[in-house]
Amino acid sequence: MVLEKKEISDSIRDGANEIDIVINRGFVLQNNWNKLYSEVKEFKKTAGNTKVKAILGVGDLETLRNVAKASLVCMMAGADFIKTSTGKENVNANLNNSLVMLRMIRDFYNKTGKKIGFKPAGGISTSKSVLEFLILVAEELGFEWINPKLLRIGASSLLIDIERQLYHYTSGRYANKEKLALG
Repeated sequence: MVLEKKEISDSIRDGANEIDIVINRGFVLQNNWNKLYSEVKEFKKTAGNTKVKAILGVGDLETLRNVAKASLVCMMAGADFIKTSTGKENVNANLNNSLVMLRMIRDFYNKTGKKIGFKPAGGISTSKSVLEFLILVAEELGFEWINPKLLRIGASSLLIDIERQLYHYTSGRYANKEKLALG
């Protein structure tokens, strides 16, 4: 943990205004919630006023119950954002695990008054899927969560589809990959 804390301090010193941490999924699978809490709390303490985004790696947590508990523990420990995944797990953001996380955010907000941000990431590659996530967030948390301070969508592969949609909007037809800069 000493190395991670040094990385956090160095990143902030170098100008980072937000810190991403990947939780130790072993703590979740071993039901060691105290260790998970302590680790995230220590990272947040090191980060100080800098926002901390806790990446759960939901595809590795085995159950939605574990996703719910990990979400809650991270928020209780001081995470400002919870994120579904790094994008490298077999299962990334989907509507099921996102619904669980959003409901935990809502419960946490109802009990504490603190708004926690949400970032679904990994596997979001079409404009239509982004709309599904926006609708889910609006229905579960309300429209005030639809802003960059509380919602971000990790969708690096989405750019190509956005480019296709813009091409369609301006020309009336969809472009093949050769017509697109990122294709």
